[in-house]
Parts: sequence; C-alpha cells; structure tokens
Amino acid sequence: MRHGDKVNNLGRKKAHREALLANLASQLIVHKRIVTTLAKAKVLRTYVEPLITKTKKVENELQISHQHRVVFSYLQDKAAVKELFTVIAPKVAGRPGGYTRIIKLGIRVGDNAETALIELVDFNEIYGNNVVKAAEPAKKTRRAGGSRKKAAASEEAAPEVAPAEESNTEEKAAE
Repeated sequence: MRHGDKVNNLGRKKAHREALLANLASQLIVHKRIVTTLAKAKVLRTYVEPLITKTKKVENELQISHQHRVVFSYLQDKAAVKELFTVIAPKVAGRPGGYTRIIKLGIRVGDNAETALIELVDFNEIYGNNVVKAAEPAKKTRRAGGSRKKAAASEEAAPEVAPAEESNTEEKAAE
C-alpha cells in the first residue's frame, strides 16, 4: 500500500523517471516552454523550481562552482546548466518563487491524455509586462496619497485652460 506516498511515479521505475525529468527539465530551460502531459508537467514543476532557486543562492566563487556541480548532477546537460546560470538566473533574481506556469491545453487525440504547456514565467512576453511593474515598490507617503491628489488636480486644471485659450485665438482671428 502507498499510504502517505505523494510522489507521482508516472508509471516508471526510479531510474527511468529521473532520466525523463532530467530531459524534460533541460528542454524546458533551453526552450523556455514545452508541451507535455499534465501529470508530467506537475511533476516537472517540483523538479525544476528547486534547481532555479539554487542558481539564485550564489554569493562567492566557491559557491558558484559548487551550485553548478549540484545542478549538473540533476540535469546532466552542460548547455542547459550554462543557460540556467547565465540567462535565467539574472531574470528571476527578484522573484521569490513560482518560476513556472502550467496551462492546460486539452486532450491529445491519440490516447486521450490531458496535455499542458509548462513555461518559465519571466520569459513570456504576453504576461511578462505586469511582473515588471509589480517588482517596483509603490512610493509611500505619510499622508495617504495627498501629494498625488495635488498632482492630479494640477494636471486636470491645465488641459481645461488650454482649450479656452485656443477658442479665444480662433474668435480673434475671425474678427
């Protein structure tokens, strides 16, 4: 019985499952998004997110080489490890977790399996614009928006004056 065993074995033995996840993770890192089954995508998320976190915890030269070795032991792909440390790590440095997104795509025609797109969040151009704005902290004032109200009031007053001046110049030109 498998009471309390929450690992999805994906119908494979341990060595086969580790090889599968290493290959899926390296392809996700290189291509930034892949399409696979929903079950594999969910397991892959738990496999690749700690690896991305390991790239962020680098403080000195000894830790850099050690973290490279640790990540390489999981991925077994030099190109993916290099991409992870040089391209992905600087982009996710400000993110406190949640580096991947899973989007359900429907069922596959051949075997009726649920398919899903798993992608790295910071490399999506469609949803990426909101992340940059959220990273900048809002300006705090002691008064709740007092300076903002004054700035907004002065901006509203300025456009009202300008059209009135234009209408006066048009009337003078007509005379």
